[in-house]
Amino acid sequence: MKLLYRLLLFSFLLSFIWVEKSFANENEWAKADVILSRISDPVFPDKTFVITSYGASQKSGFNSQKAIQKAIDVCNKKGGGKVIIPKGEYYTGPLTLKSNVNLHLEEGAVLKFSNKPSDYAPFVVTRWEGMDCINYRPLIYAEGQENIAITGEGLLDGQADNDSWWYMKGRKEYGWKDGLNSQEHGGGRDRLMDMVKRNVPTNKRLMTDNDCLRPQFINPTNCKNVLIDGVTIIRAPFWIVHPLFCSNVTVRSITVKSHGPNNDGCDPESCKDVLIENCTFDTGDDCIAIKSGRNNDGRRSGVASENIIVRNCNMKDGHGGVVIGSEISAGCHYVFVENCKMDSPNLDRVIRIKSNTVRGGDIDHLYVRNIEVGECAEAVFRVEFKYEPKDGKGDYPPTLKNVVLENVNCNKSKYGVYIEGIDDSIQVSDVKFINCSFKNVKQTSKISGASNIVFKSVDFEIDNVK
Repeated sequence: MKLLYRLLLFSFLLSFIWVEKSFANENEWAKADVILSRISDPVFPDKTFVITSYGASQKSGFNSQKAIQKAIDVCNKKGGGKVIIPKGEYYTGPLTLKSNVNLHLEEGAVLKFSNKPSDYAPFVVTRWEGMDCINYRPLIYAEGQENIAITGEGLLDGQADNDSWWYMKGRKEYGWKDGLNSQEHGGGRDRLMDMVKRNVPTNKRLMTDNDCLRPQFINPTNCKNVLIDGVTIIRAPFWIVHPLFCSNVTVRSITVKSHGPNNDGCDPESCKDVLIENCTFDTGDDCIAIKSGRNNDGRRSGVASENIIVRNCNMKDGHGGVVIGSEISAGCHYVFVENCKMDSPNLDRVIRIKSNTVRGGDIDHLYVRNIEVGECAEAVFRVEFKYEPKDGKGDYPPTLKNVVLENVNCNKSKYGVYIEGIDDSIQVSDVKFINCSFKNVKQTSKISGASNIVFKSVDFEIDNVK
């Protein structure tokens, strides 16, 4: 037996203040058009550099890393163009993209990356879980470059599994065994966190193999005009597409299928003017997770993530569909999400905001519309400001304000709305739900530490079948 609740403007829960407020939603979406007008694909010279001309081979056991890197280097020196990965399977180590180079995988092309940690030296400057460090070279890396791309219909295979990278998480379900190092068992996660706390200079945060901090798959850092388009990515060691301190970034029509630990699909961190569209995410962690640095490192850089548009994407498995946090210490402003489909019993949440009083971060101007959800496991809209309580209590309470969800419909979830603010202060405010439908919920909503939460023409259908 099911019970239908029709929530009108002046009737809902008495546990929080209900105040109507003008959000000028239509004017905010006009800002998305302005952001889009600034985002454009990089343009490359009409020149091609085929990797087989530089010594790459499909021969079994042959490492084509040097040949592919040479093609990239020559392309860059000659003013740029397209480095072609032809149809076939090529084994490689880490690659470094350079300005004006489009690494293009033809249909049927497969790049299989080494899963031997020793191949990912020398280490490079990057961020690991929002903390600055010198760590494993990402599988595809770029630093300080302009006009770079990874395109085509081919496959990027990180070859990560329980016998190589994933066990470094330190959990037995991913292959870790007693006596092995991992990021949490004799490894470097706590060591790096301590260096962040003590404000150790980045050039002295040199990680080692024993620290077990797995590398990102694709990590453009301090780059402008970045395009990732069309490729399929599987079996990643760690975060998958991780633009860091970048501007004018487009991630389009990629397919990510990787169910290892911390296998976030796309993590723009401290980036500006980002478009993520027409992508499919099926991941072991968050599908899209917007970041801006963790704790002191995020606050020191002070570079927020802002002006990010997500549209026409398909989310399957994952901890969250579109997520902000938890490494969000420098803040996040103006995120627009529209016309996405999300559906899986293994998708925990649809829109997720997570932080705590140690990480902090000011988050504002989040606009979500036209989202169709088959089902998710926990909540359609979830705020977690007590995320990872093991961090303890800090002096940086996060804030969330100016949020509008419109025409968001879900057929099944535990909660429609679950907001968990901070007990002793109001840090979540001005959140509005318009023309939404949450069917087959066990509980309509659970809200604490929040004010001015407005529901207008919202349906909750409670499934009380035991």
